[in-house]
Amino acid sequence: MDAPGTLANQLLIALPTLADPNFSRSVALVCQHDADGAMGVVINRASEYTLGEVFRQMGIDSDDDGLKARQVLAGGPVHPERGFVIHDGAREWDSSLAIADGLYVTTSRDVLEAMARGEGPASATVALGCAGWGAGQLEHELVENSWLTVPADAEVLFVLPLEARWQAAAGRIGVDLARMADYSGHA
Repeated sequence: MDAPGTLANQLLIALPTLADPNFSRSVALVCQHDADGAMGVVINRASEYTLGEVFRQMGIDSDDDGLKARQVLAGGPVHPERGFVIHDGAREWDSSLAIADGLYVTTSRDVLEAMARGEGPASATVALGCAGWGAGQLEHELVENSWLTVPADAEVLFVLPLEARWQAAAGRIGVDLARMADYSGHA
C-alpha cells in the first residue's frame, strides 16, 4: 500500500474460503477507504445488461454497435440501480472520485454520454451497484483471511476477460488460486 491505512487503488481478491455469494470468486477495486469504511466495485461479474440497454433506459443515443454490445458488470449488492464507471484519463467528469493518478470512478451521466459520442475515456468499465464496508469491517475481513490485496492495474481492470480476472489478479503476487483448497463449510 502506498499510504498507511488505506486500501484505495487495491484489488480485493476473494479467497476460495469466502462463502458470501455476493463475493465468492470476486475481484473488487477499492475506490475509497478511510476510517468510516470502504467502497469498491466488483470488476469480474457480468450483469444481465449490455451498455446498449443501459443507454436505451437513459435515453442516450449511440451509433457504436461494439460499445452498445459491451457487458455491464454487477458491481456489488449496494445501490444496484446506480451506475459506476471506472475509467482512465486526465479528464474528470461531474461526479468523479480520483482513486489514483489517472484512475477514477464516476457516477454521473456525462461520462456515459461522452462514451456514446466516442469522446469518453480510452478505457472504461461500467458497473451497476457497488460494495460497501462499514468502519473496520474490511480490515476485519482481511484479518479473517477472506481477501488478498494487490495493487490495481489496467490490464485486470480493462483488458482481461471477466472469467480470467480472479486468477490473473492473484497471479500478480504469485498466488495460484487453483492450488488453494476450498475449506469453506469444513470443520
